[in-house]
Amino acid sequence: MNETIAQLESNYMPIDILLVEDEEDDIEITLRAFKNAKLKNQIYVVQDGQEAINFIYHKEPYQDEKKFPRPDLILLDIDIPKLSGFEVLKKLKGDPNYSFIPVVMLTSSKEEQDIIKSFQNGASSYIQKPVSYAEFTKIIDGFNFYWHIVNKFPDGKRKAVRRN
Repeated sequence: MNETIAQLESNYMPIDILLVEDEEDDIEITLRAFKNAKLKNQIYVVQDGQEAINFIYHKEPYQDEKKFPRPDLILLDIDIPKLSGFEVLKKLKGDPNYSFIPVVMLTSSKEEQDIIKSFQNGASSYIQKPVSYAEFTKIIDGFNFYWHIVNKFPDGKRKAVRRN
């Protein structure tokens, strides 16, 4: 019960994160913020909603499940091409084989209806992208602490949630 943060951090398993983002600058900033957090997560990037579905469901060109594993966590922008973030979220949360994957809406939208719609459709969290890199780095640090230290998965194993 008296585990220190350092002990907890030493027990964490890296997770596979799917970033669904179409803006190159936002992709670069997100990847750099995670790298600076010094956590060894594997981050995969797709740039539209259909590509996200193809990745998650192992459709062309993502059939190789070892190369493109089912994500443990999805960071999903709302305003993306082909299928919106809401359409991707709704499809995943409506499918019992994928509904358990936590989806964090990572978007620049400040609209209250987007926040409400995200949670109504099953989002685990809603993070508004800040303007400055320093602010974003603080958010990623807090995000990493939550997902790796505070959050609990079934059986205490992150990868356990990947099996159905």
